Amino acid sequence: MTIQDAAKEYKLDWHTVKALDKEYMEKQLLQNPVSAPRVIGIDEVSLRKGHTYRIIVSDLERHRPIWFGGKDRSEDSFDMFYEWLGQKKAKKIQLAVMDMWKAFSKSTKKNIPHAAILYDKFHVIRHLGEALDKIRKEEYARLSGKDRTYIKGQKYTLLSNRENLTLDGRKALKKLLTANKRLNTAYLLKESFGQLWGYETEGWARKFFDNWKESLKWQRLKPYEKFAEMIERHWDGIAAYSKPENKVSLGFVEGLNNKTRVIQRRAYGLRDEEYLRLKILTCMLPEI
Repeated sequence: MTIQDAAKEYKLDWHTVKALDKEYMEKQLLQNPVSAPRVIGIDEVSLRKGHTYRIIVSDLERHRPIWFGGKDRSEDSFDMFYEWLGQKKAKKIQLAVMDMWKAFSKSTKKNIPHAAILYDKFHVIRHLGEALDKIRKEEYARLSGKDRTYIKGQKYTLLSNRENLTLDGRKALKKLLTANKRLNTAYLLKESFGQLWGYETEGWARKFFDNWKESLKWQRLKPYEKFAEMIERHWDGIAAYSKPENKVSLGFVEGLNNKTRVIQRRAYGLRDEEYLRLKILTCMLPEI
């Protein structure tokens, strides 16, 4: 329920409802102090258009956000988290899950050099999706007439998981992939890449990636070649998932990211950063 909905329901002033909501969330935080995390997840949110970012850190084993802050998504801003957490608690962190933003890994290596870094699967797959979309745009620019009509307006169809498509969406996808060999190859390669996170040893994961990379030869898929180069540069943080001690619930990471985006959209326009901070930090806490 939004502030506006609650104000209408209980016939209260909008500002009164918001103040009561903030007071309630502050009590939630007081009743649920932050314990030393063993596995943390790092993400960022954009406060408004124009690259104004804040960093969110979550305890991935206790399934809750524990810190919202920084002045942007720089190394200095992420250092603020470790300073807030304190050396004693920071020493207990064994794994940090993040995207491939260099500032986060640099700060982590500096502040908790003993911890392993794992690059979040969903951010990696997003990069692959962006590479596929570039290929789609290249094909649209290259073709004309009927061949072009199969591609027009099919971005969502091409980038979505097949199981999430409607029957009409699946039919459109089949028609598109049948009509365009290059997009068909790119799509199949995208679908197969997720297998990388299914291997139990780094050796098998490496073998899969080398074979995947080899299959790019002669395919004219330059955006995929660049993606493969990026994976190569970040290999240690991606292959880390194959180690048993690093098997964290990546589904929770993605679920929390989605929940944060919903909160962010609802809070858009309020221009109250403290309210957004409280909403995010309490979104997984029990009610009181």
